[in-house]
Amino acid sequence: MTWNATLALDYTRQAEKTVAHFRHSGPLRILQSLYPEGDGICHNVIVHPPGGLVGGDTLDLAFSAGPGAHGLVTTPGATRFYRSSGEAALQRSRLSLQAGARMEWLPLEAICYSGCLAENRLTMELAPGAELIGWDVTAFGLPAANAPFAHGHFCQHIEVPGVWLERARINASDTLLLNSPLGMAGHRCMASIFFVTGSKLERNRRQAALEVAREAIEAHALRATAGATSPDAQVVVVRVLAPMVEPAMALLRQVWQAWRGHFWQQPASTPRIWSM
Repeated sequence: MTWNATLALDYTRQAEKTVAHFRHSGPLRILQSLYPEGDGICHNVIVHPPGGLVGGDTLDLAFSAGPGAHGLVTTPGATRFYRSSGEAALQRSRLSLQAGARMEWLPLEAICYSGCLAENRLTMELAPGAELIGWDVTAFGLPAANAPFAHGHFCQHIEVPGVWLERARINASDTLLLNSPLGMAGHRCMASIFFVTGSKLERNRRQAALEVAREAIEAHALRATAGATSPDAQVVVVRVLAPMVEPAMALLRQVWQAWRGHFWQQPASTPRIWSM
């Protein structure tokens, strides 16, 4: 049996409050809207009751933010791509921001179990004046449980149409890619955090985004396997390799906190669901 589901959430600004309206079909839900930072920023948690995807499953998520709205989206736990008997599992997420909107896309990690056939796609479309901080974290196998990623493959697709495209295909049989110093060097977690804008960043602001990220990297234990770059004037990205999820996620949270404070003058309000 396959589980196909869709979830659409729209953030709008009503007076001084960001309000979320959502629609769904299948096993995808949004928990109640939370306002730990006041009415201007709406926090939401995506819930997927089956707990993971198997071959043939498709999850479609579409999130939008209107002018002046600010939404923060996260998950209560990891997305799990389980072993497949032949069909691929697909998760598609599309984020659309209108002028003046802000969004924080902060799902917890995706875990690729041995034998999975999976694809995780993220597309971000931003109008001029819109800004987004998001991340993507992928773990291969369960190292702590001695369950390596020994079979299967995973495809990752991250895109800002016409601006930035990253696409990777990780095959469990490609030991050269997984273990070579020019590849993943034996690490089993890859992660990225990105600051994306709908119009080109001014030179000083772009340089500041890099400097703030590099300060966080330099102070972290993963400084040898992390780096900050700007592949386009609308994108600043930090890429990380780690042996497992926890140190990578810790670094991403530090960069998120630093960018949030520096560019939006917002202290980091860690979603309460992360500590449960």
